Amino acid sequence: MSEPLRLDKRVAELTGCSRAQAQQYIEGGWVRVDGEVVEEPQAPISTQQVELDPDARLEPAEPATMLLHKPAGVDFKDAPGLALAAAHAEGDLSGVRLLKRHFHNLTPLMPIDAEASGLVVLSQDGRTWRRLTEDYAQIEQEFVVEVSGELGPYGLKRLAHGLEYRGRPLAPCKVSWANETRLRFAIKNVMGGQLRHMCAQVGLEVVSSKRLRIGRISLSKMPVGEWRYLPVGEKF
Repeated sequence: MSEPLRLDKRVAELTGCSRAQAQQYIEGGWVRVDGEVVEEPQAPISTQQVELDPDARLEPAEPATMLLHKPAGVDFKDAPGLALAAAHAEGDLSGVRLLKRHFHNLTPLMPIDAEASGLVVLSQDGRTWRRLTEDYAQIEQEFVVEVSGELGPYGLKRLAHGLEYRGRPLAPCKVSWANETRLRFAIKNVMGGQLRHMCAQVGLEVVSSKRLRIGRISLSKMPVGEWRYLPVGEKF
């Protein structure tokens, strides 16, 4: 039996490329071992068949950012557990190739109440983390909130400006009726429970809420529970 070799060394031998290039091919998901994609350069290989995809490109494996349609009832911190290969949206037009490494060390960003559904960002990218964490208060979010009850006097005006939460006055926001039972909020620096509290102050009870947009990135028509990649170059 032949002595096992690291996969990157075997790929370098087969293709004539350098070990560093072999590692890029492997980490990019371009190498199959007995027909299965293997993304670990250190994987031991003995008699297995190793193949390089004919379309393989030498490019670094970039960290991934995923856009998830979180179902209501799922805690924000548990959202990364919903990012499964089987839940990848069919309509993903990002052009990003799905890799197993994209499911490791995903950080949920832009908190949302557990009872709310809608857009949640999951990312491995430190640049995205810094943008959505350090600039959180300046990034506009859009919600549609289904309500019941009767809106009090000057209710829309009060929702847009003049209410308090946790003892502090809230910054102005944009509020309008989306239909007879749903309000649309364009709002910044949202805190946990804030929308429910705001509605209660003007005589309304929140039935459900859904986040449609974070900055310039929208949920679009992605089904609940599915996710897609943030396209390269698109920013919040």
